[in-house]
Formats: sequence, structure tokens, C-alpha cells
Amino acid sequence: MTNNQNCPVKPPDLSSVAVVRLHPENGVKGYQQAVELARKEAEQRFEEYMLMSWYDRDRDFESPPHTSECSAGGEKEGYINYGLNHGAKLMVDIEDGRFVFFYAPVEW
Repeated sequence: MTNNQNCPVKPPDLSSVAVVRLHPENGVKGYQQAVELARKEAEQRFEEYMLMSWYDRDRDFESPPHTSECSAGGEKEGYINYGLNHGAKLMVDIEDGRFVFFYAPVEW
């Protein structure tokens, strides 16, 4: 079994992305509501955009799946690295990491 001692997580370098942290007054009911809030943030910043990666702490699910090497005992961080390494320029963090979305602008 993998644990945090074998898979240390170092803080990601978010200097290349705009970070938006949202704390809706009435909270978020679930993933669908969270992704709608995140899309609105992306629409304000990009003419066209693509959701590159995301994390749903309620279900402990990241997309793309299986990108975290330490998922058996460590924090999920693969979705962060995937987003950053695939052109993400916006991170939307809802309720302190409960839902996190990485968006990249689409450039033609």
C-alpha cells in the first residue's frame, strides 16, 4: 500500500494560472452546481476554453482518472499536474478544495 511517506506531495507552482477561490453563501449542493459556477468564471476570462482537469472531493474523484500516483494513501494531485502541463491558465477552487477545476483557453 502506498502512503504519504512514500509519495510526498510538494505544493504545485500555480504562478502561471489565475486562481479564483469561491465560497458561495449558501454552499454548493454538488458537482453539477460547482461545475456551472466554474464555467461562469471561465466564460468571463476566455472567449473559448476547455476544461482540462478537475477534482471532486465529495466523491474523491479526479479527472483525468488515475493521474495521481499516490491515490492509495496520499492527496490527489495528478489532476493539478495534468492541468498545469496541458495549458491551464485558470484554476477555480470552490469551498477550499471541495471542487477544483482547471481551464485552458482555446487558441486557433
